[in-house]
Amino acid sequence: MPDRPSLLYVTDLAYQARGRRYCDEDILLTSRLRAEFDLALCHPLDARALMAGFDAVVVRNSGPVLHYRDEYARFREQALADGVRVYNPLTGRADMAGKQYLLDLTEAGYPVIPTVDRPGDLDRLPDSAAYAVKPKAGADSIGLAFHPRAELAGIDWTDVLVQPRIDLRYEVSFYFVDDAFQYALYAPDPDRRWVLEPYRPSEADLAFARRFVAWNTLDHGIQRVDACRSPDGGLLLVELEDLNPYLSLDRVDVGTTDRLVRAMADSLHRFLG
Repeated sequence: MPDRPSLLYVTDLAYQARGRRYCDEDILLTSRLRAEFDLALCHPLDARALMAGFDAVVVRNSGPVLHYRDEYARFREQALADGVRVYNPLTGRADMAGKQYLLDLTEAGYPVIPTVDRPGDLDRLPDSAAYAVKPKAGADSIGLAFHPRAELAGIDWTDVLVQPRIDLRYEVSFYFVDDAFQYALYAPDPDRRWVLEPYRPSEADLAFARRFVAWNTLDHGIQRVDACRSPDGGLLLVELEDLNPYLSLDRVDVGTTDRLVRAMADSLHRFLG
Protein backbone atom coordinates (compact mmCIF):
# COMPACT_ATOMS: atom_id res chain seq x y z
CA MET A 1 0.00 0.00 0.00
CA PRO A 2 1.41 3.43 -0.89
CA ASP A 3 2.19 5.79 1.95
CA ARG A 4 -0.87 7.61 3.24
CA PRO A 5 -0.93 11.10 4.73
CA SER A 6 -0.48 11.13 8.50
CA LEU A 7 -2.58 13.29 10.82
CA LEU A 8 -2.08 14.26 14.44
CA TYR A 9 -5.66 14.76 15.59
CA VAL A 10 -5.81 17.08 18.60
CA THR A 11 -8.73 16.55 20.97
CA ASP A 12 -9.49 16.47 24.67
CA LEU A 13 -11.74 13.44 25.01
CA ALA A 14 -12.32 14.17 28.71
CA TYR A 15 -13.45 17.79 28.27
CA GLN A 16 -16.93 18.40 29.68
CA ALA A 17 -18.94 20.86 27.57
CA ARG A 18 -22.41 21.99 28.55
CA GLY A 19 -24.96 20.28 26.33
CA ARG A 20 -22.38 18.64 24.07
CA ARG A 21 -20.33 15.44 24.01
CA TYR A 22 -17.09 16.38 22.31
CA CYS A 23 -15.63 12.91 22.72
CA ASP A 24 -18.42 11.18 20.78
CA GLU A 25 -17.98 13.52 17.83
CA ASP A 26 -14.22 13.01 17.64
CA ILE A 27 -14.51 9.25 18.05
CA LEU A 28 -16.89 9.21 15.09
CA LEU A 29 -14.76 11.51 12.92
CA THR A 30 -11.48 9.72 13.58
CA SER A 31 -13.05 6.30 13.01
CA ARG A 32 -14.10 7.47 9.54
CA LEU A 33 -10.97 9.42 8.62
CA ARG A 34 -8.77 6.40 9.39
CA ALA A 35 -9.99 4.88 6.12
CA GLU A 36 -7.84 7.42 4.23
CA PHE A 37 -5.24 8.72 6.69
CA ASP A 38 -2.76 7.34 9.18
CA LEU A 39 -4.07 8.99 12.30
CA ALA A 40 -3.15 9.41 15.95
CA LEU A 41 -5.02 11.27 18.68
CA CYS A 42 -3.38 13.47 21.28
CA HIS A 43 -4.32 15.93 24.01
CA PRO A 44 -3.76 19.62 23.13
CA LEU A 45 -1.00 19.87 25.73
CA ASP A 46 0.97 17.17 23.87
CA ALA A 47 0.57 18.56 20.33
CA ARG A 48 3.73 20.71 20.30
CA ALA A 49 5.96 17.81 21.31
CA LEU A 50 4.46 15.37 18.79
CA MET A 51 3.58 17.42 15.71
CA ALA A 52 6.89 17.13 13.87
CA GLY A 53 6.23 13.48 13.12
CA PHE A 54 3.05 14.07 11.07
CA ASP A 55 2.06 15.57 7.74
CA ALA A 56 -0.51 17.81 9.39
CA VAL A 57 -2.07 18.66 12.75
CA VAL A 58 -5.87 18.68 12.89
CA VAL A 59 -7.19 20.76 15.80
CA ARG A 60 -10.69 19.63 16.66
CA ASN A 61 -12.70 19.44 19.89
CA SER A 62 -9.85 20.43 22.16
CA GLY A 63 -11.81 22.69 24.53
CA PRO A 64 -11.37 26.45 25.02
CA VAL A 65 -7.70 27.37 24.67
CA LEU A 66 -8.09 29.89 27.50
CA HIS A 67 -7.59 26.90 29.83
CA TYR A 68 -4.05 26.46 28.45
CA ARG A 69 -3.36 29.82 26.82
CA ASP A 70 0.43 29.86 27.26
CA GLU A 71 0.91 26.37 25.87
CA TYR A 72 -1.36 27.13 22.92
CA ALA A 73 0.66 30.27 22.16
CA ARG A 74 3.87 28.21 22.17
CA PHE A 75 2.22 25.62 19.91
CA ARG A 76 1.23 28.32 17.42
CA GLU A 77 4.64 29.95 17.52
CA GLN A 78 6.50 26.69 16.91
CA ALA A 79 4.10 25.48 14.22
CA LEU A 80 4.50 28.74 12.31
CA ALA A 81 8.27 28.78 12.74
CA ASP A 82 8.65 25.15 11.63
CA GLY A 83 6.16 25.32 8.77
CA VAL A 84 3.89 22.70 10.33
CA ARG A 85 0.60 22.41 8.49
CA VAL A 86 -2.25 23.01 10.93
CA TYR A 87 -5.92 22.47 10.05
CA ASN A 88 -7.63 24.86 10.45
CA PRO A 89 -4.74 27.02 9.21
CA LEU A 90 -3.46 29.46 11.80
CA THR A 91 -4.33 32.46 9.63
CA GLY A 92 -7.96 32.61 10.80
CA ARG A 93 -9.18 36.12 11.61
CA ALA A 94 -12.12 35.17 13.86
CA ASP A 95 -12.28 33.27 17.18
CA MET A 96 -8.86 31.79 16.49
CA ALA A 97 -7.43 35.26 17.06
CA GLY A 98 -9.71 36.28 19.94
CA LYS A 99 -12.82 38.47 19.90
CA GLN A 100 -11.31 41.55 18.28
CA TYR A 101 -13.09 40.63 15.06
CA LEU A 102 -16.45 41.53 16.63
CA LEU A 103 -15.18 45.07 17.10
CA ASP A 104 -13.72 45.15 13.58
CA LEU A 105 -16.95 43.90 12.01
CA THR A 106 -19.02 46.37 14.02
CA GLU A 107 -16.80 49.21 12.85
CA ALA A 108 -17.03 48.00 9.24
CA GLY A 109 -20.84 47.92 9.32
CA TYR A 110 -21.35 44.16 9.07
CA PRO A 111 -24.58 42.63 10.43
CA VAL A 112 -23.17 41.70 13.83
CA ILE A 113 -24.40 42.29 17.38
CA PRO A 114 -23.01 45.79 18.06
CA THR A 115 -19.83 45.51 20.11
CA VAL A 116 -17.63 48.03 21.94
CA ASP A 117 -14.66 47.79 24.28
CA ARG A 118 -14.39 51.34 25.66
CA PRO A 119 -16.78 53.24 27.93
CA GLY A 120 -16.51 56.21 25.59
CA ASP A 121 -18.16 54.18 22.84
CA LEU A 122 -21.28 53.18 24.81
CA ASP A 123 -23.34 55.69 22.87
CA ARG A 124 -22.80 53.48 19.80
CA LEU A 125 -24.91 50.73 21.39
CA PRO A 126 -28.70 50.68 21.19
CA ASP A 127 -30.78 50.92 24.33
CA SER A 128 -31.28 47.58 26.01
CA ALA A 129 -32.63 46.27 29.31
CA ALA A 130 -29.24 44.67 29.94
CA TYR A 131 -25.80 44.46 28.38
CA ALA A 132 -23.54 41.44 28.03
CA VAL A 133 -20.00 41.88 29.32
CA LYS A 134 -17.66 39.13 28.17
CA PRO A 135 -13.88 38.56 28.16
CA LYS A 136 -12.14 39.17 24.84
CA ALA A 137 -10.49 35.78 25.29
CA GLY A 138 -13.67 34.06 26.48
CA ALA A 139 -15.38 30.90 25.25
CA ASP A 140 -18.32 28.73 26.29
CA SER A 141 -19.83 31.74 28.14
CA ILE A 142 -16.96 31.65 30.64
CA GLY A 143 -16.84 35.00 32.44
CA LEU A 144 -20.07 36.27 30.86
CA ALA A 145 -22.09 38.70 32.98
CA PHE A 146 -25.07 40.99 32.39
CA HIS A 147 -25.42 44.55 33.68
CA PRO A 148 -27.92 47.39 33.29
CA ARG A 149 -26.57 50.40 31.42
CA ALA A 150 -26.21 52.43 34.63
CA GLU A 151 -23.60 49.97 35.95
CA LEU A 152 -21.41 49.84 32.84
CA ALA A 153 -19.34 52.91 33.70
CA GLY A 154 -18.21 51.18 36.89
CA ILE A 155 -17.12 47.83 35.49
CA ASP A 156 -13.52 46.84 34.83
CA TRP A 157 -13.11 47.46 31.09
CA THR A 158 -9.79 45.63 30.87
CA ASP A 159 -9.95 43.08 28.03
CA VAL A 160 -13.75 42.88 27.85
CA LEU A 161 -16.40 43.41 25.20
CA VAL A 162 -19.83 44.93 25.79
CA GLN A 163 -22.90 44.15 23.69
CA PRO A 164 -26.63 44.80 24.08
CA ARG A 165 -28.61 41.78 25.18
CA ILE A 166 -30.66 40.87 22.13
CA ASP A 167 -34.27 39.74 22.55
CA LEU A 168 -33.63 37.05 19.96
CA ARG A 169 -36.19 34.75 18.43
CA TYR A 170 -33.72 31.88 18.05
CA GLU A 171 -30.07 31.07 17.32
CA VAL A 172 -28.97 29.35 14.13
CA SER A 173 -25.61 27.91 13.08
CA PHE A 174 -24.29 27.41 9.54
CA TYR A 175 -21.55 24.82 9.01
CA PHE A 176 -18.94 25.10 6.25
CA VAL A 177 -16.01 23.03 5.03
CA ASP A 178 -13.65 25.30 3.13
CA ASP A 179 -16.15 27.66 1.47
CA ALA A 180 -18.81 25.00 0.86
CA PHE A 181 -22.00 25.07 2.94
CA GLN A 182 -22.81 21.71 4.56
CA TYR A 183 -25.92 22.11 6.76
CA ALA A 184 -27.61 24.40 9.29
CA LEU A 185 -29.07 23.78 12.74
CA TYR A 186 -31.08 26.03 15.02
CA ALA A 187 -32.18 26.23 18.63
CA PRO A 188 -35.93 27.03 18.68
CA ASP A 189 -35.74 27.77 22.42
CA PRO A 190 -33.21 30.56 23.10
CA ASP A 191 -32.72 29.25 26.64
CA ARG A 192 -31.57 25.82 25.37
CA ARG A 193 -28.70 26.75 23.06
CA TRP A 194 -27.53 23.21 22.28
CA VAL A 195 -30.94 21.57 21.80
CA LEU A 196 -30.71 21.85 18.05
CA GLU A 197 -32.91 20.91 15.14
CA PRO A 198 -32.30 20.86 11.37
CA TYR A 199 -32.82 24.23 9.74
CA ARG A 200 -33.55 24.92 6.09
CA PRO A 201 -31.84 28.23 5.28
CA SER A 202 -33.19 30.69 2.76
CA GLU A 203 -30.98 32.13 0.05
CA ALA A 204 -30.76 35.30 2.14
CA ASP A 205 -29.63 33.26 5.16
CA LEU A 206 -26.89 31.59 3.13
CA ALA A 207 -25.76 34.90 1.67
CA PHE A 208 -25.48 36.22 5.24
CA ALA A 209 -23.34 33.26 6.37
CA ARG A 210 -21.16 33.21 3.25
CA ARG A 211 -20.35 36.87 3.75
CA PHE A 212 -18.51 36.04 6.96
CA VAL A 213 -16.80 32.95 5.55
CA ALA A 214 -15.51 35.11 2.70
CA TRP A 215 -14.35 37.79 5.16
CA ASN A 216 -12.29 35.22 7.04
CA THR A 217 -10.28 34.25 3.90
CA LEU A 218 -9.44 30.71 5.07
CA ASP A 219 -8.65 28.56 2.03
CA HIS A 220 -9.15 25.34 4.00
CA GLY A 221 -10.87 24.28 7.17
CA ILE A 222 -14.12 23.97 9.09
CA GLN A 223 -16.05 27.06 10.17
CA ARG A 224 -19.31 27.60 12.04
CA VAL A 225 -21.21 30.84 11.61
CA ASP A 226 -23.42 31.43 14.67
CA ALA A 227 -26.20 33.97 14.31
CA CYS A 228 -29.36 35.09 16.05
CA ARG A 229 -32.70 36.04 14.52
CA SER A 230 -33.54 39.48 15.89
CA PRO A 231 -37.11 40.65 16.58
CA ASP A 232 -37.18 42.53 13.26
CA GLY A 233 -36.49 39.28 11.38
CA GLY A 234 -32.88 39.96 10.41
CA LEU A 235 -29.83 37.90 11.27
CA LEU A 236 -26.96 39.20 13.39
CA LEU A 237 -23.62 37.46 13.82
CA VAL A 238 -23.01 36.08 17.31
CA GLU A 239 -19.74 34.27 16.68
CA LEU A 240 -17.53 33.09 13.83
CA GLU A 241 -15.88 29.93 15.12
CA ASP A 242 -12.77 29.01 13.13
CA LEU A 243 -10.58 27.31 15.74
CA ASN A 244 -12.31 24.12 16.85
CA PRO A 245 -16.02 24.42 16.02
CA TYR A 246 -18.23 21.70 17.44
CA LEU A 247 -20.30 20.21 14.61
CA SER A 248 -23.31 18.79 16.51
CA LEU A 249 -23.27 15.67 14.37
CA ASP A 250 -25.56 13.99 16.90
CA ARG A 251 -28.27 16.38 15.65
CA VAL A 252 -28.10 15.52 11.95
CA ASP A 253 -29.06 12.44 9.93
CA VAL A 254 -26.69 9.79 8.63
CA GLY A 255 -26.64 11.22 5.12
CA THR A 256 -25.61 14.65 6.38
CA THR A 257 -22.87 13.11 8.52
CA ASP A 258 -21.60 11.12 5.54
CA ARG A 259 -21.44 14.26 3.41
CA LEU A 260 -19.64 16.20 6.12
CA VAL A 261 -17.02 13.48 6.61
CA ARG A 262 -16.49 13.23 2.85
CA ALA A 263 -16.12 17.00 2.57
CA MET A 264 -13.65 17.06 5.45
CA ALA A 265 -11.55 14.23 3.99
CA ASP A 266 -11.50 15.88 0.56
CA SER A 267 -10.54 19.20 2.16
CA LEU A 268 -7.66 17.56 4.05
CA HIS A 269 -6.38 15.92 0.84
CA ARG A 270 -6.42 19.30 -0.91
CA PHE A 271 -4.76 20.91 2.10
CA LEU A 272 -1.95 18.35 2.05
CA GLY A 273 -1.78 18.67 -1.73
